[in-house]
Amino acid sequence: MHGSVIVRRLVATLAVGLLAALPAAHPAHAAPTTEPQSLNAAVTAKLLERAERLPAFAHADADDTKVSVTRRGGRTWAFGSAVLLAPRVEDAFPDGWLFLARRGGDGWRVAFDGESAFATLSATAPLVNAKERTLFAAHGGQFSAQANGDWRTGMRLPYAVGQSWGYRGGPHAWDAGSGPWSSLDLAGGDQVVRAPRGGTAYTMCRGWIRVVHDRGYSTDHYHLWDNINVNGAGVGAGAYLGYTGTDITCGGAASGRHVHWALRQNGAYVGMAYHIMGKWVPMNGGAQYGGYALHGSTRVNVGGSLYNYGALGFNQGIMDTNGGGTVNKRSGPGTNYPVVGSVGDGVTVTISCSRNGTTHSGRWGATSLWNRLSDGTWVSDAFMYTGLNGPANGWC
Repeated sequence: MHGSVIVRRLVATLAVGLLAALPAAHPAHAAPTTEPQSLNAAVTAKLLERAERLPAFAHADADDTKVSVTRRGGRTWAFGSAVLLAPRVEDAFPDGWLFLARRGGDGWRVAFDGESAFATLSATAPLVNAKERTLFAAHGGQFSAQANGDWRTGMRLPYAVGQSWGYRGGPHAWDAGSGPWSSLDLAGGDQVVRAPRGGTAYTMCRGWIRVVHDRGYSTDHYHLWDNINVNGAGVGAGAYLGYTGTDITCGGAASGRHVHWALRQNGAYVGMAYHIMGKWVPMNGGAQYGGYALHGSTRVNVGGSLYNYGALGFNQGIMDTNGGGTVNKRSGPGTNYPVVGSVGDGVTVTISCSRNGTTHSGRWGATSLWNRLSDGTWVSDAFMYTGLNGPANGWC
């Protein structure tokens, strides 16, 4: 063998050995930590931060969370649901939020519905449709009861109009804890749970549907069986959501099939009392799961049944004579005007406008407000429930 060939082979052998001894270099195009993991970590961290504010989840850790990314906008945007799982015991329920996330130079910025940042992000997020953008703009409150004396919802009860269902549980906290008494337990009829008002529906978990409505309201429907699987689907009032059931995929317990129905506003559960649902007004009892519901002077206690009259319009009222019977209709706003008819307890009336007149006292207190009805007659607001302490359709 020629000497030059031997030298070349020796040099090549030494070079290979030297390269093998050097630490391996990462390619310039090596992939960073996968996005779903970093996004999941950011949403989970926010969930655990939220858990610290909620007594029922004070000891939650990452194993007690469920993050579902349902939409991606390239490498920059994400949308989904974030849930704190509850233990499978009586009077425990999950809590959850819709989230929007945007990735910047310093990582993912995550906002939950109910935060002003959620409304801000939704205004520009390419993966949010126009209808959602409008709804989310109204969901930018900050964790407090938002009704502010306006208890109108435009909602039915969450089953078919014309059916009567069992009133199994009166107002109680979503998790039967110390929070607002936001929830009712209902069962019976054809067992089909329906949207109480039009909105946009999301599957938070198997057995749990949230419908986002207007005016900052949302409704939760838990324990469902054969529920729809949706990610921002528009639903009309009365749309099928699922059947009553005992599902506890995200925690809690259910001893018999029913829907655990709750009211939220601006990202937080709010008390159900005084709100108008299916022309009923739920009222708190001395303890959770007790109480009653009013339709005019008709009172139904827990254990009775609630007939779904449908939604009360925002310019309507339910006559409440505070004991049954009828109320006189007058030709003007006061008892100094002639009687021109009467209207019965529990009747739905439409209000054209309002004016002050003589003062009267009813179930809800004393008032000088009189409402002009659509037939031109007048009735004292003392004998009517509109969900407002003031004009329901402006002044005359």
